[in-house]
Amino acid sequence: MANNDSTNGISKKDYLFSITVIGLFFFIFGFVTWLNGVLIPFLRTACELNDFQAYFVTFAFYISYFVMALPSSAVLKKTGFKNGMAFGLWIMAAGTLIFIPAALTRTFGLFLTGLFVEGTGLALLQTASNPYVTIIGPRESAAKRISIMGIANKFAGVIAPIILASIILKDSHILEEKLAQAADQASRAVILDEMARNVIMPYIVMTVILLLLGLLLRYVHLPEVDTDAEDEAVGMANLKKTSIWHFPHLILGVVTLFFYVGVEVIAGDSIIRYGQSLGIGMDSAKYFTSLTMVSMIIGYFAGIILIPKYLKQADALKICTILGVIFSLGAVFTPADKVFTMPFIDLVTFKPLQLVLPVTVLFVALMGLANSLVWPAVWPLALNGLGKYTKTASAMLIMAIAGGALLPLLYGKLAVSFSTQSAYWLCLPCYLVIMFYAFIGHKIGLRNEA
Repeated sequence: MANNDSTNGISKKDYLFSITVIGLFFFIFGFVTWLNGVLIPFLRTACELNDFQAYFVTFAFYISYFVMALPSSAVLKKTGFKNGMAFGLWIMAAGTLIFIPAALTRTFGLFLTGLFVEGTGLALLQTASNPYVTIIGPRESAAKRISIMGIANKFAGVIAPIILASIILKDSHILEEKLAQAADQASRAVILDEMARNVIMPYIVMTVILLLLGLLLRYVHLPEVDTDAEDEAVGMANLKKTSIWHFPHLILGVVTLFFYVGVEVIAGDSIIRYGQSLGIGMDSAKYFTSLTMVSMIIGYFAGIILIPKYLKQADALKICTILGVIFSLGAVFTPADKVFTMPFIDLVTFKPLQLVLPVTVLFVALMGLANSLVWPAVWPLALNGLGKYTKTASAMLIMAIAGGALLPLLYGKLAVSFSTQSAYWLCLPCYLVIMFYAFIGHKIGLRNEA
């Protein structure tokens, strides 16, 4: 957007400042969201859970999007974008604060409550920020803008699990030895109580940061974008459409995002536990979520460079789905005993490392590349031609994040019933659903391809 006025009457200066501020919030989304990959193995040990029970971490976090998306839309209509974002940050702070009594009592239900409250705040933030980024500039470059937001989100996802794991899973191998040698349940409980308290300090820090950012947001200038605005052509095309259900490309987009978020969360949050199940020590496994995030960042950079000049949003989506199918099959069929060492840099300490990495785990990490441009491409495709229905449609797309609650839980059940590797068969139908939308679904009900 080189000129001084956007289609929404926003100056270039306000546009750039707004994108920067929203990028900061996408970083926060990523930092809080991708901690779950570490919390799953941590709480599995601290609260003495099996794999299926441990994946209620993702269920509690992501189901809040389904419950709170439509209420969030109603809140934003009353508060406006900026005040709604500040409110969302404070709700997230309340969620991180709940981790303190949860850790002191080692109560899994309290941990889940904290995660649900965090997700509630994020639902409000996401309901505001995603349509804002989509609409603030030209629709044909929306995927590029969302890709920029994705880089901020996933860069946080690279460093967040490393930071948290280095604090709460420090010397985890020693802990495992102590637990194995514990003479009775009382001795075991003392060790686990000490482990659980490791989360208190990092979550106090997060609480303070979220509270301060909420206060800061009240004093910065962000232009409001009218998401109800529609041009004359869109208004005429929608004259006979009196309900959100009259837009099949949107409904299919919601279904697509449900399966996409499910497979994205599986790839990011199951990979550490998957590595552990294959006998990989936490000194290497704690970096596996970061590998998935790095794969996504690579995909986002490709989107920024290629969209829309060299590649349409729909074509980027097609490529991603094909890669998803290939990587899913690679994760399932590659023998678990095929292992290699890979150079890696700890982006927190900048220390060079040699990761012990099974090839099947690498395929799971590469799903991040396949997932990278799905969210940026589906949003503008699903919101195409919605006009005055955009706010409700955005809330429905946010509700689809519930896929991150249900599908990882199903993965956990399959991991217990079969194996952690066989459970990745679940990813294949997810990518096939996304593939249908990429090739056919996004055009249903529309005269012209986006």
